[in-house]
Amino acid sequence: MFALIAQAKPPITIDPRANGFLITDLGLLFSRVLGIALIVAAILVFAYLVLGGIEWITSGGDKGKTEAARGKITAALVGLAIVAASYALMQVVAFLFGIDIFNLSNIKPLY
Repeated sequence: MFALIAQAKPPITIDPRANGFLITDLGLLFSRVLGIALIVAAILVFAYLVLGGIEWITSGGDKGKTEAARGKITAALVGLAIVAASYALMQVVAFLFGIDIFNLSNIKPLY
């Protein structure tokens, strides 16, 4: 009886058609947000690394500016390690549990 009630429930739908955004599945929404977040994080890490490098080059031998630039480069490399580790962890989870985290729309319901 509960299986029939669960099957009658419609999927979660987000449909503001005014700007052409259409997602009819919560798993698909999560997958896309996760992928975009990883891409944005990688771009920001790269930009912060380049900014630290530019500051290092333009420091002119000033000890304080060189240390600040070194701190930015270190922070960017730590951020890159965190982004890479999170991606690797998601791949391990996907392998161990057989769930493609970046494509959650293919998951079959348990009922």
